[in-house]
Amino acid sequence: MTGSPGNESSPLELLRALTGSWTTEGSHPLLPGAVLRGQATFEWLDGRFLIWRSSCDHPDIPDAVAVIGVIDDQLSMHYFDSRGVHRVYLVDAAPGTTSLTWRFWRDDPGFSQRFTGTFGAGGDTLDTRGQFSRDGVTWEDDLALTYRRTT
Repeated sequence: MTGSPGNESSPLELLRALTGSWTTEGSHPLLPGAVLRGQATFEWLDGRFLIWRSSCDHPDIPDAVAVIGVIDDQLSMHYFDSRGVHRVYLVDAAPGTTSLTWRFWRDDPGFSQRFTGTFGAGGDTLDTRGQFSRDGVTWEDDLALTYRRTT
């Protein structure tokens, strides 16, 4: 794993574990029975920003780009997708006893979201789960993907 848990001091540095290329496979509750396959890359810009690009073979899942960095002493992510959607999320990364957990979320009236990704042993897989809430109380499952490192 690039940047193993526990060796870095900041959440941004912990996200170095994402660097590289990945294949993705997963599901979405609004697309029952569909297997969603895609690709993702994470690369650094000047060592200060992590650029995340993702695409999916299913036409209902948008291609996206996100920029993760520290703004006003807070780790955040600016997300843009092929539908024209733009969102801003707070981000955190924390080492566990055996793996790294990556989280991002946004609290927005009418459509809050949260996402958690946990690295598997060795750091070459990342299991992710998203949820959303329309009322800030009831959470529903959203996109779930498993990332597998290719480089």
